[in-house]
Amino acid sequence: MGLVDILIAASMPVLKVLLVTALGSYLALDRVDILGSDARKHLNIVAFYVLNPALVAANLARTITYDSMVKLWFMPLNIFITFVIGSILGLLVTHITRAPKHLRGLIVGCSAAGNLGNMPLIIIPAVCKEKGSPFGAPDVCSTYGIAYASLSLALGNIYCWTYVYNIVRISSRGAGNITKAVNDSSNESCRKSSESEQRSWSEPLLVSKELINEDDMDQYALPCTISEGKDEVTAKTSMKKRLQLFLRKINLKQSFAPSTIGAIIGFLVGLIPQTRNVLIGDEAPLRVIQDSASLLGDAAIPSLTLIIGGNLLKGGLQGSDIQKLIIIGIIISRYIILPVSGIFIIKWAVQLGLVHPDPLYQFVLLIQYAVPPAMNIGAITQLFGTGEKECSVILLWAYLLASVSLTFWSTYFMWLVS
Repeated sequence: MGLVDILIAASMPVLKVLLVTALGSYLALDRVDILGSDARKHLNIVAFYVLNPALVAANLARTITYDSMVKLWFMPLNIFITFVIGSILGLLVTHITRAPKHLRGLIVGCSAAGNLGNMPLIIIPAVCKEKGSPFGAPDVCSTYGIAYASLSLALGNIYCWTYVYNIVRISSRGAGNITKAVNDSSNESCRKSSESEQRSWSEPLLVSKELINEDDMDQYALPCTISEGKDEVTAKTSMKKRLQLFLRKINLKQSFAPSTIGAIIGFLVGLIPQTRNVLIGDEAPLRVIQDSASLLGDAAIPSLTLIIGGNLLKGGLQGSDIQKLIIIGIIISRYIILPVSGIFIIKWAVQLGLVHPDPLYQFVLLIQYAVPPAMNIGAITQLFGTGEKECSVILLWAYLLASVSLTFWSTYFMWLVS
């Protein structure tokens, strides 16, 4: 198979995404107002609670078995690695650009969390249907490709709503009233400490403990002086208290998004032989349930693509305080450094036998390093009411440049695994 055939096979899915995305943007225009703000909101709710879970559950139930589970064990680790590398790159961007405190969580989140579900669900089936695809029969490729992408979607939701949700929450709270309260408490502590500098070392520590008594103060407050004789027991107690505070405030409920629940149902159906025999197959007595779920799931991909096109209209440099250097840093992190890192990681994993030699599976693992930032980050910023405009700008430019980046990296990844 020649390079031209691979290029065509890789570019067609991206062009399809662009066309449907452009249609969504057109329908969201004020003069058209078919896919306005309210319509996108309601369609997004339907996709979030019904279409996505149906797509994930139906495809996982049809393809997941004990043998396939053994082959797919590396995917959760691979997604974790993308988040680790992306977080490091995001921290470098915030340090280099000296980004405002309330945007640091957003920057790290956009660098770490990729669109691990929607984009693979759109791209992979389209790649399988192309004539120059190196992944074998279109039907088999599409079935297993959607299963891989569905698992990626479920895992991506878990990572996004446990990790990104909480760093954006901490960042947004740190920039608001908590920061003001902490500064006031810190100034008061410094004043009282200076008035009683003749006292013993233990008394100022007791005063500081009384001043910074609430959980949020304990999380963000900084001491005005550094005591050289700080007790080791006090440090261990403080660390334990911070760990308990972090574990208590993680929103685990958000981790179990409907798509994650759909993935759990799909796993249970696929892995339990009795349930699988009842629901899956042409002779299954309750196959109508599986067929209905597949019918609903087929509507998920076009709906999500239209929503993405409508949401991108909110982005624009006007009215936003975000630095262009921040956008450039995120683009370089997600579209250059992460994909290059993914190539070395996946090749190393294949050589060690950690990843089975399935070209389609390797392609899915590689594409997880090259996708644009997750659209869920926009919903998270809306939830906390901070960085919404900046997030829209980042997503706008990221998805505009994704057409070029995804075409290039998809072509190279297909050539690499074929």
